Amino acid sequence: MKQVVFAVPGDLSTPTGGYVYDRRIVAELPKSGWQVEVLDIGTGFPRASNAELAEAHRQLAAVPAGRLVVIDGLAFGMMTETAEALHRSHKLVALVHHPLALETGLTAWEVSKFKISERYALSFARRVITTSATTAQILAQDFGVPQQEVSVVLPGNDRVAMTRRARGDVVNLLAVGSIVPRKGYDVLIAALGQIPELAWRLVIAGDPSRSPATAAALVEQIASLQLTDRVEIAGVVSAERLASLYAEANLFVLPSRYEGYGMAYTEAIAHGVPVVGTTSGAIPEAVPQGAGVLVPPDNVSELTLILRRLIGRPAERARLTAGARAAAAALPTWDHAGRQFAQVLDAVA
Repeated sequence: MKQVVFAVPGDLSTPTGGYVYDRRIVAELPKSGWQVEVLDIGTGFPRASNAELAEAHRQLAAVPAGRLVVIDGLAFGMMTETAEALHRSHKLVALVHHPLALETGLTAWEVSKFKISERYALSFARRVITTSATTAQILAQDFGVPQQEVSVVLPGNDRVAMTRRARGDVVNLLAVGSIVPRKGYDVLIAALGQIPELAWRLVIAGDPSRSPATAAALVEQIASLQLTDRVEIAGVVSAERLASLYAEANLFVLPSRYEGYGMAYTEAIAHGVPVVGTTSGAIPEAVPQGAGVLVPPDNVSELTLILRRLIGRPAERARLTAGARAAAAALPTWDHAGRQFAQVLDAVA
């Protein structure tokens, strides 16, 4: 049995796209003959303290020499000393969902710090796995990772039984993702505030605890625009509730400022729900033509225009719904993603 240590910063069950990816890949690898040991190297990343970095280093240094170690990029980019110390004794693989410096809301100092740190740490990885061709190109151009050392393994999707949505007077909008600045919920609420005369309702399913200040500002913005009765912040929901929300949704709307891939968009498409997203990052890779509409990030007026059009025109929504259902059949599965990931590990090992 081939052995790999999968190092994750924190609880693998954390409800974000990156952790979902890690969790599903870990579950798939044994099918390809890999025995996986999940190693929780601690919370706090990417802003880990010196003590947290030292403890993560201690755990990884205790892994038997020669072992293949996959380290999630949320931590790897800040573990420069660990990467330098272990790259000769261990086979290090970095899993980069998106570069740390591209997170929204960072100070200029943090952007510079994260970019320098991640570039240096990645220089010690035997292979870098990322989740989109867009991110692979960024890693090659801006982080000095040789193209031949980057492998793209797209996230998988579950096949979902399509349901016929009941027609009603109110258009159900759904947004899924942690309530953090990068997701652009402020832009979405500002746009919806421009069209109160239309019949719509929004549910936001996302963790509000990752950025309490952002969540508090969002609640205040919703109240100031008198949308409290039309917008539900559902928080983290169960898989069953999420499936029910997708079944009821007429449109998925998430105006992210950046995504390294955008698993929430493909999950919506897998449920046959057309999406409204942005042109930033790898989102155009995740949203096939005909399955949704993309607008520039941070553009309230353009988003308002699109939402006004789609909410007010059932025929256009129906066309996009048909496109999403057709695209769903072509989405990669988690089984396929797991086999691709295993092939990369085989090459490194």
